[in-house]
Amino acid sequence: MSTTRRITAAGLAAAMGMTALAACGTSGGDSADAKTVTLVSHDSFLMSKSVQAAFEKQSGYKIRVLKGGDAGKAVNQAILSKDNPQGDVFFGIDNTLLSRGLDEDLFSPYEAKGLQHVPAGLQLDKARHRVTPLDYGDICVNYDRGYFARHKIAPPKSFDDLIKPRYKGLLVTENSATSSPGLAFQLATVAAYGKDGWGNYWKKLKANGVEVVDGWEQAYNQRFSGSAASKGKGDKPLVVSYASSPPAEVLGTKPAPKEAPTGVATGTCFRQIEFGGLLKGAKNEKGGKALLDFLLSRQFQEDEPLQMFVNPARADAKVPEVFTKYGARIGKPATLAPETITKNREQWIKQWSSLVLK
Repeated sequence: MSTTRRITAAGLAAAMGMTALAACGTSGGDSADAKTVTLVSHDSFLMSKSVQAAFEKQSGYKIRVLKGGDAGKAVNQAILSKDNPQGDVFFGIDNTLLSRGLDEDLFSPYEAKGLQHVPAGLQLDKARHRVTPLDYGDICVNYDRGYFARHKIAPPKSFDDLIKPRYKGLLVTENSATSSPGLAFQLATVAAYGKDGWGNYWKKLKANGVEVVDGWEQAYNQRFSGSAASKGKGDKPLVVSYASSPPAEVLGTKPAPKEAPTGVATGTCFRQIEFGGLLKGAKNEKGGKALLDFLLSRQFQEDEPLQMFVNPARADAKVPEVFTKYGARIGKPATLAPETITKNREQWIKQWSSLVLK
């Protein structure tokens, strides 16, 4: 995931902090309306109009979407408002932040229909079903193929490459304290260099001129030279993004190119899993359960890849050809056990902030 989405849309990042949630969708009514089900998510959430219309016709509910900024920001807001939840279902809490939501008792248990089609490795709360895995993606360094071709430099492949002099000043990443992709990238370095070695790696990365920005939107759409959204204004040919970002750069291009203008450093990836859950105290619990079932249906799962550029959680969901042709397949992404993330996340973020931001 994501974790993992449409490059020309709002973004894939995640950030923590307090912001008002912006409302969109087909219903302007209050979430207490029995005919309305309210989905709280990050700015990256997208669903095609036809798929949304199908749910509304099948269920009799109108969907109201409340977008709360980047994913971490939306999670934080949900925690702050948990005694009076602003919606019925939350979409977009990922495995780097999951323990925070579970520890805060944000969700009511519910076993969504279709869960048997989701691989066990994605079901991180399968004993209690407080959250449902809905998609996954790999956070990786992306590179601008054109830049490296013009400068006759081979693009990096691994973490070790990123600290070499030839890549000095070329990388932009997101803040671990305010961005889910940024945190995932930090966790990838923990997995690569161990609890005692990742800090020294970041010292070297800082010395090699890494730039840190608040979130994915700024990193990818503004600073990255390979993003169409930057319109040539970005000057960083390396960015922390998703393995599925390249097909987003190709989508709609005619004639279809042989390869995407951006590539993926496959030795820098971390697996991100996104979940949805029924918010505890939801005003429309029945509608929330119906929506969770729909989010795990093949209809929605097969809509996800080209809406949010993530992999569907269901193993039987088909993925579009443009997604499989241009996206990078990561055979062995870095991972950390959820309990390891839970135990160390806050201290690691503080340590990272001290090392990199000061």
